[in-house]
Amino acid sequence: MTNERPSFPAEVQAAIGEYVYRLIDPRNGETFYVGKGKGDRVFNHVLGAPALDNYQTQLSEKLTRIREIQKAGFEVQHVIHRHGLDSATAFEVEAALMDAYPGLSNIAGGHGNYDRGAAHSKEIIERYSAEQAEIDVPAIEVIVSRSETEKGLYDATRYAWKLSAERANNANYAFAVTNGLIREVYKILEWKPATVENFPNLFDGSLSEGRFGFEGVEADDDVRKRYVRKKVPPRARGAANPIRYHNI
Repeated sequence: MTNERPSFPAEVQAAIGEYVYRLIDPRNGETFYVGKGKGDRVFNHVLGAPALDNYQTQLSEKLTRIREIQKAGFEVQHVIHRHGLDSATAFEVEAALMDAYPGLSNIAGGHGNYDRGAAHSKEIIERYSAEQAEIDVPAIEVIVSRSETEKGLYDATRYAWKLSAERANNANYAFAVTNGLIREVYKILEWKPATVENFPNLFDGSLSEGRFGFEGVEADDDVRKRYVRKKVPPRARGAANPIRYHNI
């Protein structure tokens, strides 16, 4: 592995402007992160990774992958996917790539992915034809990505979120939402810090400070009938937080 600091020459930075990039694991060719930026932004992830002799027990999934690549003697591959973009276009390209590469280590979803992300044509029809839910109970709405549902909808909904513990404790229900539709409703029994002690089967070693998960059960049938398969009220355009509170 070379010790040369990766960087774009000044004339290259001026020429490419704002861009969208992918970080690739050379061991298997897998894209593990998508981002947007300008200048040397694409290289900052590697430059910011902790030293190999100063391992931290809790790293983000992205930094953990970078460290593993470096420890194996390889270098992260940096691909500029599109360049010379204005900011609005860069957001859209980034979001589309996030949809195209499931399982990324990005913490936040892409611009518009929660309401305009990839969906099957049948899901698009269902979403825009569905009746809008009238949410009149104290509830927390949780946007669940398609890739996260592979571990089960309940677990993907309940773990692990950065939120206001005070507000979350006032929520009676959690709505699992995908592509604008309420997939399921869970009755919240208790919120707990997202630690390995509280969630031994879900904790993955990533950063959990300030994050919480809940224990719950499927809501009663009368509650589910009122909300499941209905669409949630529109979000503000560009909203990126996967958490939204209702009547709290």
